[in-house]
Amino acid sequence: MASFLSLSLPKLNLIKASSAASTTTTPEALNEKFGRKGIKFLDSNIVELTVRNGSSLKLSIPDAQVTSYTPKVYWKDDGFEEALYTVPPIDGTPGPYKTKGGIGLVLNEVVQPGAKALLPSTLQWTVTDVDSDSIDALQVELNCISRFIDITYVVTLYPVRMATAVIAKNKSPKPITLTNAILSHFRFKKRGGTAIQGLRSCSFISHTPLSSPFEILTPSEAVKSEPQRFFSFGAEPEPKPGSWTKQDLSLTLLENKMSRVYAAPPKERSKAFYHTPPSKFETIDQGRELFFRVIRMGFEDIYVSSPGSLSEKYGKDYFICTGPASILVPVTVNPGEKWRGAQVIEHDNLT
Repeated sequence: MASFLSLSLPKLNLIKASSAASTTTTPEALNEKFGRKGIKFLDSNIVELTVRNGSSLKLSIPDAQVTSYTPKVYWKDDGFEEALYTVPPIDGTPGPYKTKGGIGLVLNEVVQPGAKALLPSTLQWTVTDVDSDSIDALQVELNCISRFIDITYVVTLYPVRMATAVIAKNKSPKPITLTNAILSHFRFKKRGGTAIQGLRSCSFISHTPLSSPFEILTPSEAVKSEPQRFFSFGAEPEPKPGSWTKQDLSLTLLENKMSRVYAAPPKERSKAFYHTPPSKFETIDQGRELFFRVIRMGFEDIYVSSPGSLSEKYGKDYFICTGPASILVPVTVNPGEKWRGAQVIEHDNLT
């Protein structure tokens, strides 16, 4: 098991399954090989993790997509709330990523004209390991092996946090340049009262998101402008495309449509020392009186988008898409080297 998250989270070393990759797909075979208390493989290639306090998540194995994260956020017996927003699959939808939204990994290769792509167009994920520390910390490791690059994706659940981590190893004789992200679609009770805090004084630019098979809004939908709501007090207007702006307010209101990348502007990055976006920020759901802290590791940028009125076509709840990313500053992985990145979602709603 890749002990990637040990720098700030408990390390798992107690119970470990065989590290040989699983080629089986039936729930019975996966449970026999990898099943543990709190780790259960279900139909449709889903693995469910449940820790002692009842917090749980569901991971779609073929897609490496977290389709549900339901932490305990209230002290009452049924004090669980779904943190993620998903759009259920349409009957008969072919191929992977039938469910849209949730938490997904984006890996795109930057290929120069005339060069050959080293990253496979479709990532095939298999379970390679599980790990547990009693039932207070559970972990599943997925792996995608190709000729030129090995990708490990580790999903970990704790009582008040969850983490997703990626390790990409370049096996080719040439450098690989990647734009990547771990994007989370958070659920909110209503459009008003949706915000994030922690990005004050950060520079940002309006920008399209990375295209992904689990996206709810396409890149063109995400950046298409629409008028602000009439009663949008305290909302900052979106800057013109290509124009860098600094966040003036402590709260970023997300009831209006936006698609932003928070990062150091190119002029700043040319200096010996410059300000980067903070390593963490918080989502605020005033409707449910909940917040979640998002922590980034290994990524240079932060992506934030909100759908505005487009959310109405998917249901009564509101959602945003956000997470650590390397969009404006791609990652270059040299031959034989590894690149690591992670996102942690945690909360203090029980305190």
